[in-house]
Amino acid sequence: MTTLLADTAPPELHIPAAAPPLPPAKTAQTPPATQDWTQRRIIPARYPGRTAATVLGALIIVAVGVSVFGNPRWGWPVFAQWFFTEPVLVGLGRTLLLTAVGTLLGSLLGTVLALARVSGSKLLAGVSWSYIWLFRSVPLIVLLLLLNNLGYLYETISLGVPLTNISFASWSTTTLIGPFAAAVIGLSLNQAAFSSEIIRGGILSVDHGQREAAAALGLPRRRQVFNIILPQAMRSILPAAFNEIINLAKNTSVVYILALPELFYTVQVIYRRNLDVVPLLMVATVWYLIILTALSAVQQRVERRFARGAGAEGKSRSRSIVQHAKASAAPLSWPFARGGAVDIEHVSKSFGEVQVLHDVSLSLPSGSVTAIIGQSGSGKSTLLRLINHLERVDGGLITIDGDLIGYRAQGDLLHELKEPDVLRRRTGVGMVFQSFNLFKHLTVLENIAAAPVWVRGIPRAQAEAQARELLARVGLSDKAEAYPRQLSGGQQQRVAIARALALRPKVLLFDEPTSALDPELVGEVLDVIKELARSGTTLLIVTHEMGFAREVADTVVFMDQGRIVEAGPPEQIFTHPRQPRTAEFLSKVL
Repeated sequence: MTTLLADTAPPELHIPAAAPPLPPAKTAQTPPATQDWTQRRIIPARYPGRTAATVLGALIIVAVGVSVFGNPRWGWPVFAQWFFTEPVLVGLGRTLLLTAVGTLLGSLLGTVLALARVSGSKLLAGVSWSYIWLFRSVPLIVLLLLLNNLGYLYETISLGVPLTNISFASWSTTTLIGPFAAAVIGLSLNQAAFSSEIIRGGILSVDHGQREAAAALGLPRRRQVFNIILPQAMRSILPAAFNEIINLAKNTSVVYILALPELFYTVQVIYRRNLDVVPLLMVATVWYLIILTALSAVQQRVERRFARGAGAEGKSRSRSIVQHAKASAAPLSWPFARGGAVDIEHVSKSFGEVQVLHDVSLSLPSGSVTAIIGQSGSGKSTLLRLINHLERVDGGLITIDGDLIGYRAQGDLLHELKEPDVLRRRTGVGMVFQSFNLFKHLTVLENIAAAPVWVRGIPRAQAEAQARELLARVGLSDKAEAYPRQLSGGQQQRVAIARALALRPKVLLFDEPTSALDPELVGEVLDVIKELARSGTTLLIVTHEMGFAREVADTVVFMDQGRIVEAGPPEQIFTHPRQPRTAEFLSKVL
């Protein structure tokens, strides 16, 4: 039977082999064992190539030292004999004096040339460029010889009225410009040509928003340049500037052509007498090395001083910091005067051939809150900048409480005001930029107190007390000594709001105040603006936050292609827009 069944079985039938047994299932009661790494010793990674290079470098240093100090032909006893002698020290003093005076005068003249080069005057820019072109082209040794022989060209130097025969005083040129004076003038003129380009490059490296923020606060031009622009530019200026100073210290050796006994000329005189050329050259070399080392040490300290606010600290964006800021914000009450009424009448503005605004008219009552919405490029930000006179109108008028910011009315004519007058009137119109534009080299407290001190003339202690009060109102009391880089985006924008409020403006302009923020940081800024909306200050807000505009604004203005399409209460604009273009825009963003 068994044989028969085997013979009649289908040939294609195969019985699979038994599957291997499954491993026992793990239970929650038996978690996998974890290893304790806290007691393990860490073995540092090894870099054989780096070690070999270090050993090779040390061997080279030792070999050079043995070669230099072990070779009697270097004449080290003669070097020691002359290193501190009176003639050498006198020559060294003259070298240091030429370096110091040349640096001072060259830097001052270079700063003037750089400011002229970036000024709005084409004539001044042209004169500055011509000076730089000329004195960078003429070799220093040729310039020194020309100055030393100036008496051959002009026998006298007179002080009087140009292009007339009127003279108040006159001096002999050869008496007035001796070898030392020729050296100082030549080194200063040469240094100024190179320094000016370094300074100009530093000025251009400062973000344009820093200039606009300073102008929006009404800071005088002198304050803008010397307190905002140049301190930040110094980070770019200093490395190259100190290179030029070191080159100047070495270039003083060129004045030997004038037989002026500076360090190198003195050494030459000595070795021509005793024929110990190499030891005396080493005397000059070592003194130049000492000068360079001292200048390098000064450079390091000065760079550290001007690196304030530009450290390696990253922006603090952790959620815990944001939550702490929100939790610490006290209920706000803004003790400001009544806001200003803004009237915009038939304003037009073009940039080249592109017309950005077309016959815009708008009236904002005192203490009102107006939100301007619309797609990018519709002219919203340009309108704000015209109100603050950061841009000039091509046609029409903008007044605040009946006063023009950039002009003075006289009869039927408008006279454009000079910049100091514009800056004074601009202090009544605060502006908060979408990119914050905090002064990076100043602390939070200094950012807020700067304009009251520099513009209003308020004592610094009083301005700082007011700044701390404003920081408390925006929930940032603990950030007074921080630099902008150490703040999150939302914190920076709240500081920018406090800075704009420090001058107690009648009107406050917000140019997309949340567009540069991460989504989680938007709310903290909007909370501050909501509180401001109840302060009585006139607010004009360009925003893409539709819900915020609907909640906080008295009036919503929709702009499209440089025109006001529709304006009205938020409920009407968002619920029952009268214009098809408004409805089309809102359907895409709501």
